[in-house]
Amino acid sequence: QVQLVESGGGLVQPGGSLRLSCAASGSIVSSSIFSINAMGWYRQAPGKQRELVAAITSGGSTNYADSVKGRFTISRDNAKKMVYLQMNSLKPEDTAVYYCNANVKIGVLAPNNYWGQGTQVTVSS
Repeated sequence: QVQLVESGGGLVQPGGSLRLSCAASGSIVSSSIFSINAMGWYRQAPGKQRELVAAITSGGSTNYADSVKGRFTISRDNAKKMVYLQMNSLKPEDTAVYYCNANVKIGVLAPNNYWGQGTQVTVSS
């Protein structure tokens, strides 16, 4: 019913930049009863738990993990139902699979969380 599709991952050298994008799609997405509350990016490195990287509310308020503050910027386009993560000054420890998350409200149903399939980000020389 609702899919989140990420793009923009890849291999980059330390100090480099990448921009991740995530689009919500599905037959219900264009409906007037569909809305997205908070959106966010999470990441999971091998052998580690998934962690929040950055989140943004529908009103544009943001919060970041301490490890990425000043280097990453989250933004969203409500009309396009997309969220972005601009990653600058990348470090090897940023290497992980990055997942998009959206808290979605459909009609009178309780809000539900949806996840993308993940996109690999590798920072290495």
